[in-house]
Amino acid sequence: QVQLVGSGGGLVQAGGSLRLSCAATGSIFSINNMGWYRQTSGKQRELVADITSGDSTNYADSVKGRFTISRDKAKNTVYLQMNNLKPQDTAVYYCKAVMTTSSSYGTYWGPGTQVTVSS
Repeated sequence: QVQLVGSGGGLVQAGGSLRLSCAATGSIFSINNMGWYRQTSGKQRELVADITSGDSTNYADSVKGRFTISRDKAKNTVYLQMNNLKPQDTAVYYCKAVMTTSSSYGTYWGPGTQVTVSS
């Protein structure tokens, strides 16, 4: 069974840092794009950052210069280093991966991890 397993959320004060990680496990042939999205209550899920198989990155304007996305292809893992966190970064963060597995091709989502930034 293919799944995304995330970790690294938590509570931090404004100005602090957190690092999220998300590993794809199971019978995976290849992974194309990986990314991080976030969602707050009553709002649509929004892109935070994504990274292609060629390591090209894309960031939401609100996190540019503060967040860094990276991936370890050997470990099928994507990371999100979040620095200088602000209260408005508080959300549930979801990782996403577009993968070819032994049974299908498609988009997979992790279960979400809560990030809370206190002022």
